[in-house]
Formats: sequence, C-alpha cells, structure tokens
Amino acid sequence: MAIALIACNAGSLWASEADLAIPDLHQGRFVIFGNEISGYNLLLYGSFVICGTLGISLFLRRQIAMLPAHESMLKVAEIIYQTCRTYLIQQGKFLILLFLIIAAAMAYYFLKLQDETLKTTGLVLLFSIIGMIGSYWVAWYGIRVNTYANARTAFASLRGEPLDVVNIPLRAGMSIGLFLISLELVMMVIILLFLPREIVGYCFLGFAIGESLGASVLRIAGGIFTKIADIGSDLMKIVFNVKEDDPRNPGVIADCTGDNAGDSVGPTADGFETYGVTGVALIAFITLAVPNVDIQAKLIVWLFAMRFLMDFMSGVSYFINQSISETKYRGLKEFDFEAPLTRLIWIAAILCITTSFGMSWLLIGDISVGDKPMPQLWWQLATIISCGTLAAVLIPEFTKVFTSSHSKHVHEIVTASREGGPSLTILSGIVAGNFSAFWNGMLITGLMAGAYFVSLQGLDELMTVTLQSGVGQVGVGSIFAFGLVAFGFLCMGPVNIAVDSYGPVTDNAQSIFELAQTESIPGIHEQIKRDFGFEPDFTMGKHYLEANDSAGNTFKATAKPVLIGTAVVGATTMIFSIILLLGRAGYLRLSLTDAPVLLGFMAGGSVIYWFCGASMQAVTTGAYRAVEYIKKNMDLTKKEADIEDSKAIVKICTQYAQKGMWNIFITLMAITLAFAFFDPNFFVAYLVSIAVFGLFQAIYMANAGGAWDNAKKLVEVDLKEKGTPLHEASVIGDTVGDPFKDTSSVALNPIIKFSTLFGLLAVEIAVKMKEAAHASGTRDYTSAIGAVLLAIALVFVWRSFYAMRIPQA
Repeated sequence: MAIALIACNAGSLWASEADLAIPDLHQGRFVIFGNEISGYNLLLYGSFVICGTLGISLFLRRQIAMLPAHESMLKVAEIIYQTCRTYLIQQGKFLILLFLIIAAAMAYYFLKLQDETLKTTGLVLLFSIIGMIGSYWVAWYGIRVNTYANARTAFASLRGEPLDVVNIPLRAGMSIGLFLISLELVMMVIILLFLPREIVGYCFLGFAIGESLGASVLRIAGGIFTKIADIGSDLMKIVFNVKEDDPRNPGVIADCTGDNAGDSVGPTADGFETYGVTGVALIAFITLAVPNVDIQAKLIVWLFAMRFLMDFMSGVSYFINQSISETKYRGLKEFDFEAPLTRLIWIAAILCITTSFGMSWLLIGDISVGDKPMPQLWWQLATIISCGTLAAVLIPEFTKVFTSSHSKHVHEIVTASREGGPSLTILSGIVAGNFSAFWNGMLITGLMAGAYFVSLQGLDELMTVTLQSGVGQVGVGSIFAFGLVAFGFLCMGPVNIAVDSYGPVTDNAQSIFELAQTESIPGIHEQIKRDFGFEPDFTMGKHYLEANDSAGNTFKATAKPVLIGTAVVGATTMIFSIILLLGRAGYLRLSLTDAPVLLGFMAGGSVIYWFCGASMQAVTTGAYRAVEYIKKNMDLTKKEADIEDSKAIVKICTQYAQKGMWNIFITLMAITLAFAFFDPNFFVAYLVSIAVFGLFQAIYMANAGGAWDNAKKLVEVDLKEKGTPLHEASVIGDTVGDPFKDTSSVALNPIIKFSTLFGLLAVEIAVKMKEAAHASGTRDYTSAIGAVLLAIALVFVWRSFYAMRIPQA
C-alpha cells in the first residue's frame, strides 16, 4: 500500500502510454485484388475468423468430453479437478486482494491527478478487470480440458492403439491454445474498434496491467505449488519403496493438482498475457514512432490481420498433422511419440512464415513515406517476423538435443548415475543445462542479429523519434524489428501452447492409471469388453503411458525457452522505450566507462539470483513440510488414496506458494522503484542485466531440469530398473531438477516482463518528481525515497530466505 501511495503522488503516471493517440482505422485504406476496403472493416470482418477458431476450440473440447473412460478413472479425474478448482478459487481471492490495491492507485491517478471523468476511469478499471479475468479464465479452461483428457488418455491406452494416446492430449492442447489466442484477439479487437479514440490508449494500458497481474500470480504461485507436491510425492518412492503414483501416498493427488497448477494454469495465463502485452507494445511503438497517421492505421491493421490468419493457420496445421499421423501410425503398436508433435511445430511454422510474406505483400506492399514508395518494406517486415517464427521452431529442436529421452546428454546422465550415483547425476545434468544455455543463447542472438541487419535496409526512414536532449531525430527501426521478432515467436501461439499443455495431460494420465486401480476390479476384462467393445491390455497400456509421459516431458521442456525468449526480446523493446523516454527528458548519458552502468549490471544479476533462491526456498520449505506430513500419515495398509490426507498436502502447497508470492512481489516492486529513483544510467543497465542474466539462467535451469526428468523416465521406461540404486539416483536428480525447470526458470519469464514494464512506470515517476523539484527550486528527494524503498525491499529479501527457513530439529 505504501508503494502504491508513493506512486499515486509522484505526478503524471503512465503518460507516454496512456496518452497514445490511436488512429482512426477508417483512415487506413487497402486495395485487395482490385477492391478497396478500410482498415476498420477489414478487422471487423476478419474478427469472424477468430470467432470461428474459438468455435473450433470449443468443438475439440466437446469431442474430448464425449470420449469414453471407465468409471474408476473418471472418479479420480474428478477428484483432481475439484482440488484444482479449490486451488484456483484460493488464487482468485489472492488476485482480488492485489487488484484492489492497484485499482485504488489507478482510480486516484485518473480522477485526481489526470482529472479524468468517472466514466473514463471506470472503463480503464473495467478493462483491467477484463485482462485479469482473461488470464484467470484461460487458466480455468485449461484445467477443465486437461482433466477431461487425462482419464480418456489413460483409458485409451488399454485399446492397444498408441496413436490414441497421442491424439487425445494433443487435441486437448490445441483446444486450449486456440481458445487462449482467440479470446485474447477478440478482447483486443473490441478495444481497438469500439471504444472512443481518446481512451483506447488508457484501456489498452489497463488491459495489459490486469492480464500481467493475473499471469504473474498464477505462474509464480503455480510453479511453487507444483514442485512442493512433486518433490514430496517422489521422495516417498525412495523412503517407503513404493511404486510410481502409489494410491497410498497422500502426495500423489496433490502432485496431480500441481501438474495442472504449474504446467497448465501457469503457462496458459502466461501465454495469454505475453500475447496481449506484445500486441499492446507494438501498437504503442507504431503510434509513437510513425509520424504519418495513415501509415499508423495500416500497420496496426496489418499486425492484427496477420494474427487472425496465423491463428487460423495454427488450427489448419493441427488438422493436417492429424491426417498425416492417421495415415502413418494407425495400426502400429510402437512409434516415436515425439514425432507427431515435432511435425506439428514444423507444419505450423511453414504455414505461418508463408502467411507472413503473403499478407505483408497483400496489405502493405504499396506503402509510401511522403512521395517515396517503399516497395521493399513488405518483405523486410515479413523476414523480420520470420526470424522470430524460426526461433519458435528451432529452439525446441535445440532443446531436445539436451532434454529428450533419446538425446546423448540424457543417456550420459544415466551412464554417469550408474557408476557415480546421485553426485554424478547432478553434475551431468548441470553440464547439459550449461551447454544448452550456450547454444540457445547463440541461436536467439543470431536470429535477432539477422532481424537487426534487415532493419538497416531502410526501416529507419519509416520510424523516427525526436529527442529533446539535443540529439535530434533518431531512427528506431531496429527497435521495432526486435518487437517484431517477439511477435514472430508468438505467430503460432496455439501450437506453442498445445505442445506445452500436452505434458500435464500425459503426466496425469499415468497417475490416474495407477490411482484408479482399474486392473484390480473383479471381472474388469469382461466388463470393458461388454461395455466398450475391446479387450483391455493393462501391461501395454502402462508402457504407452510411461513412454508418452516422456514425450510430454520433452515438449514441456521445449516450450519453456520459447516463452523465456519472447519475454527477453519483448523486454529489449521496452528497455529501448525507457532509454528514449529518459533521452527526451535529458537525463540519460549512457557510457560503459561510467561507474553507475557497471553497478547496474551487477545489481541486475544479483536480483536474478535472489529470485531463483527465494522461489526455490519456498519450494524447499514447503516440500519439507509435505514430506514431514506424509511420513507421519502414510498408511501402507490402505488400498486407496485418503482424500483428507491429500487435501492436507494441497493446503501445505497453497500456503507456501502464497507466502513466497508476497515476499517476491513486494521485493520486486520496491527494488524497481528504488533503483529508478537512484540514477537513470544505473537503472537502464540494471534492466538490461535483468534480461540477459534472466535469459541464460532460465534456459540453463529449464534444460538441466528437463534432462534430469527424462533421465529418470529413461531408467523407468526403457531400462525398466525401478527400485534399483540407479533409479534412486535418477529420482534424486529429478527432485533437484523439479524447482529448476518448473519454478524458478519459468517464473523468470513474467519476472523479466514485470520488472521492465513496472520499470517504465518507475522511470516516469522518478522523472516527474525530478522535474517538479527542478521547476519549483526545491530539493530533489528521489534518492532519499529510493533509499527507503531499497530498505523495504531488503526486509522482504530477508523474509524470502530467513523467514521461510526450515526450522532446526
């Protein structure tokens, strides 16, 4: 609350974004195959395509819900859904509390400082709520679809048709992906087309704040929750020497809930927010950097038309891939479960790149700056976007080299573990993570460099910004290029989300297979043959589910660096915006020889390592409590799960997830404001450091964790060595990798975006306070306020470690 009050009284907040003059889209005129159409009508009619993809999403969901499954499996799936529902309701209450604080600050700003009407303020708050509800809604939709699909996948494995075991989770993933992207586009088009021009900027800003808040809470809290449950459940396999997903283990139901909280709720909310904020940032940049209003309108319409068609093409790629898979794999008893997912990504990438060039030629092939035609612009922008799309398809390929159960790195972990036990397991996984960070980093750097060189071929003529610090006009085409790379990352958003959502379904399906104990029901073979028309094969079914879970692990790992890369590339664009803002105000004198710049780089790295430690501390302490409870209450004489014990584990996970969230959020807000108040050069260096350190730390942790996870799967599925010292070593490696890959690494994505987005706000606060002090001839207190805020941040840094520590025995 104190931070919110300081922000409210700091002067003109969010001015550069909120005051955006979004052009009238009727001014953008397009000639398509000889027929002229306004940009407004093009988006209006194009939005029906998005309504169609939304309908396809709901159709796929209904198809999944109509699939058969045995009652015993459906019962377990419903228990998982109800615990997920309880978790989401609890997180919803937490979100409302945070939003009330931010809403009070926003209302005070608009009503008192900006002297806006109650109607305008109400609309901004409404769209903030809509943004937050959007993140929350897609998260809820994701767990509902996944908990439909998990039982159906488990049951389908009994038919002896492995293709069905792949088809169901992939269909669920596409349903979630299409729903997420289509809903995002519908919401943004409503703001863009139907609101008065003078408040569109305000409402886009409110929408972005709301969805960012929702995504950050659900991503970070979900990552902490899921790994407390996962570690608690996995360690019991060693302590009590029980099988995977043993129904007597109270941690298993909580683990299934965590699979959805961390691997479904978090990524869907994060993807929704990333897609929206990237769009808002590009609209803002076009409006600020392109002087000609007609060209502004054409470029904004071009961006959204591209998104419409790419969303549609992602759906088309799914059906093409399904047709190929049916022809190639139907009737086979064994095939590589990763192959259909890899092919889907490549088909989507080819269609989206083709769409980039086709739509760019069609819509902006005739753009002119003044009297000068720019016939090369369409292919330049399409090429830049394609660099991002290539990143989204090549990063998974690079990641699989280090995390797939077929990779040499994962096999090396198993070989090292056999002779050296847990120690060499850990060391081999660290090696894989470090090498993966190098190669993925070089790939992203290379593609961004390619986009930069393309932007040098005349894009600066289209985009210039006038600085007030004596520099004059500056070409900013390369900045826009980096924003378009982030746009390209997300071109095939439904497919990215689909392969990520594949994992929690396959993981839950394996758990349901064990928890339901369907095989032990008297007369089950005859019952299934009578009621469902096939002879069940439980042995092969278990094998298919374990192998498919390995594929799910691989593609969960491949999706993480894509979202991380998007966050960093998008953050780069926002950092440039901060540099331009400070340059206009005359406060920026960046030089690598200045001490504040070096200190800023060091401070950014420090914050990244604090966050990784704080999030893992919450997992470690929560897992300690979960293990402590399970050890005291696990009853090996029982035959099925004790629901009350499972609820107790879910409560422990939720408690520590929310404790960790409070410490992390307050620290981030306070330290960002503090650093912005100290020195502009220091602060810009700090944000650059956050992005760079965060990128490599996240990729390293995500891929090391993915390698350990699939090393365990290799031991369990391919080598069939459960219960051996090798298996024990691989389980230990997996528990170390759990918070690496599913807590700290994935949460760095919203942390990078939140720090940079909030940093833009913090800079404006600091600049306005300095200007007010200079104009009135009074003392500048920004450094003193920064010191107070830093002290507050350090208190919560202390709390994130020492107040969360495991008590001494």
